[in-house]
Amino acid sequence: MLDLTRKSILLTGGSGFLGSWVRRTLIARGVPERHIFVPRSASLDLREWINCERAVDGQDVVIHLAGNVGGIGYNREHPGELFYDNLMMGAQLMEAARLAGVEKFVAIGTVCAYPKHTPVPFNEASLWDGYPEETNAPYGLAKKMLLVQAQAYRQQYGLNAIYLLPVNLFGPEDNFDPSSSHVIPALIRRIAEAMDAGQDEVVVWGTGSASREFLYIEDAAEGIVRATERYDGPEPMNIGAGREMTIRELVATISRLLGYKGRIRWDATKPDGQPRRMLDTSRAERECGFRAKVATEEGLRRTVEWYRTARTVAHAR
Repeated sequence: MLDLTRKSILLTGGSGFLGSWVRRTLIARGVPERHIFVPRSASLDLREWINCERAVDGQDVVIHLAGNVGGIGYNREHPGELFYDNLMMGAQLMEAARLAGVEKFVAIGTVCAYPKHTPVPFNEASLWDGYPEETNAPYGLAKKMLLVQAQAYRQQYGLNAIYLLPVNLFGPEDNFDPSSSHVIPALIRRIAEAMDAGQDEVVVWGTGSASREFLYIEDAAEGIVRATERYDGPEPMNIGAGREMTIRELVATISRLLGYKGRIRWDATKPDGQPRRMLDTSRAERECGFRAKVATEEGLRRTVEWYRTARTVAHAR
């Protein structure tokens, strides 16, 4: 097992939603805060080669979380940016890490890399069995290239690069910006604002029939840190909860937790996205002893409570 307490760690995206939780998990493991380097895009734009060289200098381990990411609407409006930004950041950073002699590179992929009609639960062996769901494809394929690069670099250069596939994440401190948020924070905000405005109806994209697996953010951070410590294999590894719920069930749960009594109107002219998503998490359990602990509804309750508190504080200011 890799003793991270003795390593210098580059944590890209470390000030973001997932990154901030991974950072806390590392510190809870005993990693000194001064040993975790979190670059900021304003000063180290990782789309530029020179900044990748600077970022990896003196680092033992790289955990690459940084990315340009958003929900379905954002993906449809920015496909070129999503492909270019994520491809360039990942490819250059891994090359810079190799040249700098970094001991281990942890590449974070995405469930969007899976083919649109992957049999459920998604097993890592199915990753190349088809094209991703169209609205997510540019992002998913850019991230998927990190797997190709990791395996190629392992084969040619002996770089210990691993590739993780987290499922949809949620929790406190998520991105609630309606222009770029994912489904859970977007729904929480939309329903809460409808309640504030006294609206008796909320419109939700799609039919509600699509299903998703959601992983609470603390569990996700734990899974990533465990894989960094314990997994050295060439094959991709899912990080998930191993359970799914339909978007209709999700909306009903969020409405109940918020206390919303109004009607939900489904806009079937908008896309559902991938029909189903649920991961086979047996590899992570076998290799790392990882199993998600927080139930989806409990995680939603904590997220709703955090959002309410954050809004109250924001309004008070």
